[in-house]
Amino acid sequence: MDMDERWANRSPETMLDTFHWFRGEAFDLIVEDLLNLPPEPVLVEGFRLLPELVEPLLADRRQGVWLLPTPRFQRAAFEQRGSLWSIAGRTSTPERALGNLLQRDRMFTDRVAGETKRLGLTGLVVDVADLFGLSHVPKNG
Repeated sequence: MDMDERWANRSPETMLDTFHWFRGEAFDLIVEDLLNLPPEPVLVEGFRLLPELVEPLLADRRQGVWLLPTPRFQRAAFEQRGSLWSIAGRTSTPERALGNLLQRDRMFTDRVAGETKRLGLTGLVVDVADLFGLSHVPKNG
């Protein structure tokens, strides 16, 4: 697919359902790396750590916490990194592509929130844009 086909012309729902990393691809490699670490506390982060994949590996449900970014925080994080337009800007309709990408990410967060709740795990909503001096980000955005 070219950039328009991937980001501008597909629905956010299709983008979510076909994104391989949101399906647990390479999760086994992450587990392998973790098993090779010394037996001490470790913080592991990443959207490939899906609750339904991690939960069976936890000795105690309190070992896992999923951070659930608000749409405002997600957008602010992209802006802070300077990557807000890195994908969308390479399409013929950047605003549409960015909207699709942000909506896909919102739906992914909603999916993770639902899974943490269903499995009895901890999900924390994170909106710390003000803490990082990003309060200029629109609340709807």
